[in-house]
Amino acid sequence: MRTSRRTIVAFAFGAVALAAPALAFDGAPVNQKDTAIPVVTAAPSAAGALRKAVPPAATTQETSLSALQYAAEGGHPIAQWKLGRMYANGDGVAQDDLRAFEYFSRIANAHAEDSPSAPQAQIVANAFVALGRYYLAGIPNSKIKADPDRAREMFSYAASYFGNADAQYDLARLYLKTPDASREDFRYGARWLGLAAQKGQHEAQALLGQMLFNGDRLPRQAARGLMWLTLARDSAGADETWIKESYNRAFAKASDDDRAMCLQMLEQWVQGRRD
Repeated sequence: MRTSRRTIVAFAFGAVALAAPALAFDGAPVNQKDTAIPVVTAAPSAAGALRKAVPPAATTQETSLSALQYAAEGGHPIAQWKLGRMYANGDGVAQDDLRAFEYFSRIANAHAEDSPSAPQAQIVANAFVALGRYYLAGIPNSKIKADPDRAREMFSYAASYFGNADAQYDLARLYLKTPDASREDFRYGARWLGLAAQKGQHEAQALLGQMLFNGDRLPRQAARGLMWLTLARDSAGADETWIKESYNRAFAKASDDDRAMCLQMLEQWVQGRRD
């Protein structure tokens, strides 16, 4: 993420700015359940549905797809990841969540114990996150049913072993939004939310900023909350209106002192990134 004095100056006029320094939580230990390797079972209806060889291709797109399928059959995680994303999004192929699930499952089953520093580690972690989200919602008209506990296993492993920021955010939401969440659950959730925010996960930054600015189950720190929200707003996509609206509300409610303190923290953050 680019950091510059120009974006800090822009904040003074209510424009997009950068992030807050790291928020110190209470040092709650990682839940031991978060470190167990989950076993992923690919959907039976999807297994074996892939082509075993490269067929004759009529177009460049078909050639590219065939090459990916061939590489995926050979166990290449990058090809499996690309195909999984293509089927999940309907990008160049008919949208098929079950087939996407099967590709992500292959990656997770074959590479769960790869070193977090391995070249493919980020892809493996992302596959666990994708599987977790499928388990969270389920896949209609399939054997993949909504299973929050299974989803938590996927997120927990990617968050703990690979340190994946998206997994940390998704895991935090599960802990924080559990209807009967205990004090311990909240501590775990807050910890994971803070870790994800510090790594630049903008949704985590937005949620943490909201909680801090409003004093929602955390001691109110308006300036620091506004700081996280400015970073989240800077990184939010065009369709993430909830982040932009949350920032606008906080900025409008913030006192002059809060804004001034936020600006100081932003300057410290930029300096820290340069060091």
